[in-house]
Amino acid sequence: MVDEERAGEGEGGLPGRFAVDVRPVPGGEAVVLVLAGELDRDGVEPLREALEQGDGSGRIIVDCSGLGFCDSSGLNVLLRARMRIMEAGGRLELSGLRQPVHRMFEITGARSVFEVYESTDEALAGRGREGGG
Repeated sequence: MVDEERAGEGEGGLPGRFAVDVRPVPGGEAVVLVLAGELDRDGVEPLREALEQGDGSGRIIVDCSGLGFCDSSGLNVLLRARMRIMEAGGRLELSGLRQPVHRMFEITGARSVFEVYESTDEALAGRGREGGG
């Protein structure tokens, strides 16, 4: 697990710290990155490292169901990783987008470039796609 800061246990007990957990899928078909907390400039390095760990799988699913916030620095890391992974013949997909993260992806237009699923289970099953490219 790449975990620079524990989600939900910030200084003074304040919520919002960022954590990412790398979970290989049995059989090696994919790697799931489970994000939690708030993804801002302080969390991009652990996310970047986790994305690099999953590069060899060919498919990375980023589970955003525990993500309460994502700023432009987090979005940029995801977009750059998507391009790099696609150039290598892989896929980077998202699951579990919820407000306000979903709204930020919609407003910026980034929502349309990712395949997005309601849940990680649906992504792994290849069904329930919300749309995107």
